[in-house]
Amino acid sequence: MRTYRNPVIGGFHPDPSVCRVGEDYYLVCSSFEYFPGVPVFHSRDLVHWRQIGNVRPLPHDHHQCRRRGQLPGHQ
Repeated sequence: MRTYRNPVIGGFHPDPSVCRVGEDYYLVCSSFEYFPGVPVFHSRDLVHWRQIGNVRPLPHDHHQCRRRGQLPGHQ
């Protein structure tokens, strides 16, 4: 029997949501008040996770996206 330690992702990662695409699992957390925010993790076994990016850009990127109309609700 395999064992692992909880939490499988250390630190502050509230409200995790996981989806599966083929043999890959992706997890996002709701860290909307932090920059960069909404970290995205990847795993193949639901135990070993690696952060691969963030959904919410850095503050300076946020303003660039807003000017180009790339953020919802911002024209």
